[in-house]
Amino acid sequence: MSFLKKLLGQKEERVVKTEEILVAPISGKVISLEEVPDPVFSEKMMGDGVAIEPTEGTVVSPVNGEIIQFSPTKHAIGIRSETGVEILIHVGLETVGMKGEGFEGLVKVGDKVTAGTRLLSFDVDLIKEKAQSIVTPLIITNGDILETLSKHDVKVTYKGATALMDWKVKG
Repeated sequence: MSFLKKLLGQKEERVVKTEEILVAPISGKVISLEEVPDPVFSEKMMGDGVAIEPTEGTVVSPVNGEIIQFSPTKHAIGIRSETGVEILIHVGLETVGMKGEGFEGLVKVGDKVTAGTRLLSFDVDLIKEKAQSIVTPLIITNGDILETLSKHDVKVTYKGATALMDWKVKG
């Protein structure tokens, strides 16, 4: 609270953000979740979202927020956005079995990030060789807080720039 507001007995007004745009965390080709060759994602057991087939091995933050999870094997990262929406970025399918090989984490749990902040890097060719698929699901894991969710009709993404989804959280 500012000194002046405290002196005058005014209450601090908190601005609560309710709408947000999610940008692509990876450059590549967009595919629908239903096309992901893993029922956990294709049947939306963890939540709704989209998937990207990466053309390069860098993941950036799709929103302003905080890192709330980072798998020890560096293949999956969770972010809580400014609106409270929780997003899981899961690089590849069956990549947990790689035990971190080919992945480099660039942030840690608790870090504050802005859209476009580099989160991790990965070896695309190694994942293609050692895992089931390079397809990377992007999942909203707490969709129950959303009032609306709109997926943008895009086919190709550029990390940190292409708008993929937007939402409004319940008031």
